[in-house]
Amino acid sequence: MAEFTFRFATPDDAEVIAGFNSALALETEDHRLDPDTILAGVTRLLQNRDLGFYVVAETGGEIAGCLMITYEWSDWRNGVIWWLQSVYVAVPFRRQGVFKGLYGFVHNLADNDPDVAGFRLYVEKDNTAAQRTYANQGLQPTHYLMFEDLK
Repeated sequence: MAEFTFRFATPDDAEVIAGFNSALALETEDHRLDPDTILAGVTRLLQNRDLGFYVVAETGGEIAGCLMITYEWSDWRNGVIWWLQSVYVAVPFRRQGVFKGLYGFVHNLADNDPDVAGFRLYVEKDNTAAQRTYANQGLQPTHYLMFEDLK
């Protein structure tokens, strides 16, 4: 099993992360993302920490996985909820603790930031493998349904 290091993503990682996001959309929703749009979106976030941040898992100079954190203000908690998004582990590195390490990295950051009130994520309702992975890290299903109105 490979050893992984975990770090904040940099603009140099944008193409790999954009590729992961495209693979994620195709794999989980059978949706093809526009490569220029996703690369621009990843790059924009990497250049603006107010939008969020990415972390990556790396082994042997290769990025094995990533996740993105975005922010939601919670007036009920007087704090920020960190949303786990764009979670992806490259196929050769699955079931090797990559998500566990990524989540541990951001969890440690949150533990040291008094403004962070917790974590949320959404998962495709039929993606039972991901649901098990998240539950194994202590994340619990909520009683909320998600609605959206996207352009």
